[in-house]
Amino acid sequence: MVLARHNPQSWFTEYQTDSLNLGFRIDEILLHEKSPFQDVLVVRTETYGRLLALDGAVQTTQGDEFVYHEMITHVPLFMMAAPKKVAVIGGGDGGSIREILKHASVQEAHLVEIDGRVVSAARQFFPEISCALDDPRAQVHLADGIEWVRQARDYDLIIVDSTDPVGPATGLFSPDFYQSIAEALAPGGILVAQSESPYLHQALIKQMANGMRTAFSHVRLYLAAIPTYPSGLWSFLMASQHLPEPHARYLTTKIATRYWTPHIQSAAFVLPRFVEEFMTCDG
Repeated sequence: MVLARHNPQSWFTEYQTDSLNLGFRIDEILLHEKSPFQDVLVVRTETYGRLLALDGAVQTTQGDEFVYHEMITHVPLFMMAAPKKVAVIGGGDGGSIREILKHASVQEAHLVEIDGRVVSAARQFFPEISCALDDPRAQVHLADGIEWVRQARDYDLIIVDSTDPVGPATGLFSPDFYQSIAEALAPGGILVAQSESPYLHQALIKQMANGMRTAFSHVRLYLAAIPTYPSGLWSFLMASQHLPEPHARYLTTKIATRYWTPHIQSAAFVLPRFVEEFMTCDG
């Protein structure tokens, strides 16, 4: 696709499946280049503001990023009394780090991103998302997340904030990687990973859940509505050796959010029937 700079009739289209796409009318192309790992595109859209796409897939937009970043972080963090040490694998835009550092008990928030160009693009074009990367508690590691996790230890929470399971992210969906995360977590630690659309990617969700069950005793799914992601309904898998429940501090928190609420926390694992059914059926 050729996108003409400053042409208000230009469109960015994400081809989400062989039979489904999502289009955004754009005002301007702000960045388009090949990094050593992937195609990096930043455009300004009429509907959602600035948009970051990697290899043609939407990663984040100014208009709805808060949903994803709040739900991938606060749901697991509020399962703990005082999380101190957290890592995010992927997530080079920095939004997950921003949300993690709203929890006063957190002393270390490590961002592990393989593509430094994603981090620099976020700093340049998405300062409201990447702002916490300059917090003294944040540490940015430009490294392969799979290799980095193998030497990590004693983390209260590890978040896999990955792109789709293609290209450099493929290994982030494997049972071996989940085993490495289990070994990197402290007692009582939690893994959360984005797990795609419950409408379009049921086989992948089940594959991920089964892979996690080789390393963890408990695996659960929760959902959030994210309009710029395929189908508009997104899922997250949480894995742990114990069955976590919300800590009472979630009821009195004063952190600023736009999507997450204490009521959403308490109901996070209440699933639509069709999701319950495909998560429990064999095959």
